[in-house]
Parts: sequence; structure tokens; C-alpha cells
Amino acid sequence: MDTTLDALLSLSTENESVEFKEAKNQIDKDKLGKYFSALSNEANLANKPNAWLVLGIKNNKSIVGTAITDKQLNEYKAEIVKHTSPKTNFISTKRVSQDGSAIILLEIPAAPKGFPLSWKGHCYGRDGESLGALSSDEYDRIKLQNKTEDWSAKIVKNATLQDLSEEAVKQARVRYTQKNPKLEDTIKSWSDAVFLNKAKLTIKDKITNTAIILLGKPESEHFLSPATSKITWILKDSDNLEKDYEHFTCPLLLNIEGVYSKIRNLKYRYIADGTLFPDEVDQYDPYIIREALNNCIAHQDYTLGSKILVVENENATLTFANSGDFIPKSIETVIQADAPEPKYRNKFLADAMVNLNMIDTIGSGIKKMYNIQRKKYFPLPDYDLSNHKVKVVITGKVVDINYARKVAQMPNLSLEEIILLDKVAKNKIINDEEIKTLKSKKLIEGRKPNFHISSKVASATNQKGDYIKMRGIDNDYIQKIITDYLTKFESAKRSDLENILFNKLSEGLDISQKINKIKNALQSLKKQGIIVVEGKLWKMSKQD
Repeated sequence: MDTTLDALLSLSTENESVEFKEAKNQIDKDKLGKYFSALSNEANLANKPNAWLVLGIKNNKSIVGTAITDKQLNEYKAEIVKHTSPKTNFISTKRVSQDGSAIILLEIPAAPKGFPLSWKGHCYGRDGESLGALSSDEYDRIKLQNKTEDWSAKIVKNATLQDLSEEAVKQARVRYTQKNPKLEDTIKSWSDAVFLNKAKLTIKDKITNTAIILLGKPESEHFLSPATSKITWILKDSDNLEKDYEHFTCPLLLNIEGVYSKIRNLKYRYIADGTLFPDEVDQYDPYIIREALNNCIAHQDYTLGSKILVVENENATLTFANSGDFIPKSIETVIQADAPEPKYRNKFLADAMVNLNMIDTIGSGIKKMYNIQRKKYFPLPDYDLSNHKVKVVITGKVVDINYARKVAQMPNLSLEEIILLDKVAKNKIINDEEIKTLKSKKLIEGRKPNFHISSKVASATNQKGDYIKMRGIDNDYIQKIITDYLTKFESAKRSDLENILFNKLSEGLDISQKINKIKNALQSLKKQGIIVVEGKLWKMSKQD
């Protein structure tokens, strides 16, 4: 008997870092990936170097054997390395024989300190024998393991000044001088080594991860492995099909201009609307593009081995996405505070970018992005902070259903209130406190979760037509239309009544909600004895 298998079988029960699977002929790749993530994370939490997935044995430890081939194992390995983050794979795959049956031992590495291991963007864990999402408490426990370590400040062994781009270093000098104009003559006298130390790109003449990211030659990216420093620009058509793409790597100080030049910042012409709008504007304000892109660089979790994505869509949206949790509590928190965050994921990198005039640390960048979009009457930036990523979508056109555009003319509305109305416009869920705020100022009407523009806002912004569309007709009027129809035509199927009423109901309701509203009106009339149903036909009841 194999000693490892003997030790695993001797366990009284399965535990969080050991799993037995029957897998006679195969194992589902997605299920395998989930178990890989869960066992890896649980091994980390138990302070163990590895975990085990045993194929060919049921969870009651009865041996059935497995016929999984080496070809299948290689396919499983390829899937694991493709969809895990940080990218990893089995430590070993070992075949043993037990009671004449083939058993496969898959050795799984513990998740790296400080980095929960995910499968297809989701982190898994175990509660006894149950597989499920890694709990928020366990996720935080792993993340906090390296809370004092700044990856961007790490010294890169064997890297020298020769591994940095001369052109990037020259541009860094220009930017540093722009930031410190009074030191212009002094800066000119500094050697490259002195300058890089002063600009906080190196530490005591030692090359850092930050120096490679911002100033490294393209071929120097390998120093960061398994981390990566790459931005991918993708152009998609209106059907969301990829039309073009390009990758940009070190030095990012120079290559962000290459990304910027790829974005087709077309002119957007406003529909004539008095003197409210200018004739034309850029779809995407240059400040927003650079701010969003530089934020991705500054806050990317490089250890996850993911690229920064910039996706341009011909439907006039621009998406920026970087890996890593959003450290502040929420976007609203950042805007309300309007002050720098007390901590950064990559503090050394962020400080260097400040010194090179790429970003600021006064905390006003995101708020300025919102105000730029607000003044152009474009939808506000749309942030998605799920799946341990930060994604922001910038829309480069006016969207009629966007309430922010409609209420921007009301001078007393704060940016925070417009942000909430923007959420309503995008059919996003708003919490009870946000509902209370909007209702107390009579900015929305309706019932949770179907809110619509209030009559107060509609009147102030000449959007009365839209208000009627979103409010729809009330229940009494719905019932009157039903009874008028049945009186005139004697009977009707429910589908007949739905065809009549659908266009009269609130545009804030989806189809199923409209169907339920009509159903409730019919039931109410039936309970009142006003109408009856015979088979599939609704009719007026016969009054004595």
C-alpha cells in the first residue's frame, strides 16, 4: 500500500483539505476546478503545504478504481492552469494500486499567503464535506496574511539599470521636473541612479517591481513572473464581437499613450435642445480616460497574473478593468469623503506615479470623473466591484432613460442625489436608506423595487411625458379599461386584455410584472363580483 494513500485512508473522516471522489471514468472539469480552489484555500487556512484529491475512492472510502487516462489528466492540468488565479497547477499526479484497483492521487498546493485561490473568478471553500463559496471571514483571513507587504516595493534580484528603457527614464525625468519645476536645474545634474532613487522608483540603487512596471524594457517583464504587467485594448462592434486588439507591456509610462491613441474618441453631436448643450463634444473626456487607466495601473493586483483590460465598444462605451478588490468600502464612500485613502495596495507604485505626475493622492479623481459626465449630461461612470475585480464603464453619449440627464438642470441637487437617480435609471437595486433619501426629497415614486421619476422632477425638467410613461396608469383605471372592454365585446381572453393594457402600464415594469399587475386587477374585479371567468373567457357578471 502507498504510504500517502494509507495516511489519507486512515483519517476518520474527510476533512477540509482531503476529498475522495469516485470518478470511475472521468471527473467534470468545472467540478474539479471548484474542488481545486476549495482544497487549496482550506490547506492555506489550516497552515498545511498541500491538499489531496483522491480519484477512484468513494467518500465512504470504498475502493472502486478509476480508468482516467494520462491524456485526460493532461487535459485537467491544462484547465486548472487556464482558469485559476493566481495561476497554479497540481504539485504532483500519482497513480497507485489498491486492492487491484487503480487510484490517482492529485496533490494540490496551498493557496499563496495573502491570495485566496479562485476558479473562473470565484473562490471556493469547504464546510466539512460540503463544497461552496469561500466565506467572507475565511477570504479576509487569507487576504490579511500579507497585509503589511507591498509587492510593488519588492527588490527585483539580478535586475539592473540596463533593464530599464532609456526613453522611459528620459520621459520620467520630464514628468518629475513638471511636478517639481523649482528643482529643474538640480534634476539635470542627477545621474540616472540618483534620479530614480529620488523619484522613488528604486530603493538604494536596487531595481523594484515598480521600476520594471513603469520603466522596464518590454523584455524585462519576465522579472515580474508569475505576475504580469500588461494592458490589452480590445475593440468590439455593436454586436459585442471582437474586431481588433493589441497588447501593451512595459514600460507602461510610455505605453499608456499607445493605449490612449488606440481609443477612437469620436465627436458626439447633441440633438438640438435649445441652448442647453454645445454642438459637439468628445465622446470620452481625455481626463477620464487617463484617470481610469492610471487608476488601473496603480491599483492592479499584479500577483494574480491578470491583464488590465480596456474594451472599446462601438455602442459608445469604454470599459476599464483591473484585478483586485476595491479597498475603500464603496465608490460612494470615496466620493463623499473627497479625500485620499488611508491605505493603498501598491503604495510604493502609487507614490512613484504621483512623483511622475501620473496620478494624485488627494482623492478627487473619481469625483471629478462623475462631475465631467454630469456636466455633459452623459450617464455617470458605472462601477462593478464584484468577483475581486474593479470594472468601470464610461458611456460616451446621451441616454434618454438616464434620469441624471433629466435632473441635472435642478441646481439644488447634489452629486450624491444624482448618483442615486442614476442607479434608478439603470434599474440597479438601491437600499432602504437610499430609497428614504430620494423619497424624502420627492425625487422618485413607486414601490420597491419599481421606482420611477417623480412628478416634481418631471415638472421641473419638462419631462412630463416620460413621467407618465414611467408611472403608468393606476389600478382603478386598469379595472375601468377591463370592464369597458367586456361591456362592449361581452367576453375576452386574458391575452386580449394584456394586448390592450401592456402599452399603458409603466415602462418601469418588465413583462412578467405587467402580466401580474393585470392578473391582480382581474382577481380584484372577480372578488368584487363585477366579472366572472368561464373557461378561458372573462365576462361581466349578470347583475340581478
